[in-house]
Amino acid sequence: MSDVVAERLVARKDEILERLMALLRLPSVSTDPAYAAGMKATRDFLMARLTEGGVQDVRLLDGGGHPAITGVWNGAPGKPTLLIYGHYDVQPPDPLDLWHSPPFEPTIRDGRIYARGASDVKGSTLIAIETVIEFIKAGGCPVNIRFFLEGEEEIGSPSLGAIIDRFPDALVGDAMISADGGRASTTLPTISVGSRGLTALRFTLRTAAKDMHSGRYGGAVRNANHELARLVASLHDADGRIAVPGFMELMPPVSARDAADAAALPVDEAAFYGEIGAAPYGDAGFSVRERITLLPTIEVNGMWGGYIGAGSKTVLPCEAHAKLTIRLGPGIDPLRAQAVVRDHLLATAAPGTTLTFEDAGAGTPAFTLREGHPLLEAAETVIRRTRNRAPVRARAGGTIPITAIFKERLALDTITFGFAMPDEDVHAPNEFFRLASLEEGLRSWPLLLTELGKVSPQTLRAG
Repeated sequence: MSDVVAERLVARKDEILERLMALLRLPSVSTDPAYAAGMKATRDFLMARLTEGGVQDVRLLDGGGHPAITGVWNGAPGKPTLLIYGHYDVQPPDPLDLWHSPPFEPTIRDGRIYARGASDVKGSTLIAIETVIEFIKAGGCPVNIRFFLEGEEEIGSPSLGAIIDRFPDALVGDAMISADGGRASTTLPTISVGSRGLTALRFTLRTAAKDMHSGRYGGAVRNANHELARLVASLHDADGRIAVPGFMELMPPVSARDAADAAALPVDEAAFYGEIGAAPYGDAGFSVRERITLLPTIEVNGMWGGYIGAGSKTVLPCEAHAKLTIRLGPGIDPLRAQAVVRDHLLATAAPGTTLTFEDAGAGTPAFTLREGHPLLEAAETVIRRTRNRAPVRARAGGTIPITAIFKERLALDTITFGFAMPDEDVHAPNEFFRLASLEEGLRSWPLLLTELGKVSPQTLRAG
């Protein structure tokens, strides 16, 4: 049946592409209230498609923020129940002037569809939806299905805990397949076996009670921007190694499996840095692959203070602000990482200055799918069949919060089975999704659901 469904999906690939383009025209930016109408329109679009496709009990799960979408198909008694995860929210399109075509007017060029959210992750999410619908049309899926389409992935899933608490019956299953996350190579088949965790710090540094004239006070009063720059510079040494005392000690030794997986997918350093116009940086004791997937990072995502308008203003600012994100390697506790960095900032701040920290949430730990897990074995079987070779196992440098949260709260393991590529400029101008990936996904998802239909629910749960 999986081959029949795959062929039917490919036969209506143009129809699915048109549906994807319609979905991409909906500006579902979760972080900006100005896009509330686009978020609602996207929810309406997806709920209508699920309902007309035969998915039952399609409804919203409201945790106090942007609601998630759920729907079920329970026509495979005795077979596993799989949650299918995707997210309908996208990153802001800014800076708009760097796009070659408008971000919410999908444009096809050179076998690619350019639009915000095309790669992350509307393309792969729609592949999963259309696969389930085609199985239903053909008489039924080989597994039971629960969709969970989140609306807050791009802002750290702040309502996820409340959704779990309020709607426990809507999240009952044996395992999860995530359409989010993609492949680690544009040339080799890969399968994701884990991802880094993520936590954050946001703080304000203050040096005085008010802004001052730089001629009257400069040289006698600390400048908040200068002090913030000094603090931020203290986080790393000149080569990019984390210099926060005690931070790297939070990381367990890299496991033999993780080291072997990283070595199996080496990075061409000249191409890696040349593609982005950057110079080599980071801890030279680890390979580039290890640095971008296993090691923790501390990144300043934004810092500001004083006058940033047109022209000049001779002001000595009393306040400056910074937002940090901290990627977490396997085994690092998010709250402990936060505390170590916070303690360093407080200890390093100059006398007479004050630091005030915003609540940025606890964050999420790294996730790892164990060796021999039936999810992993099924996905590898599919990739061997479709690509004629075994996939390379790879960890993702980014974070999919739901994987660790669902493991901790619901005892659900997750396989990432998205079709985004690492060069598709997600979160940046000119994001795109390969049309070839659309067809590959439509051929692969029916095979994956069929393989998992051969596994007992108890075996998946025991993973």
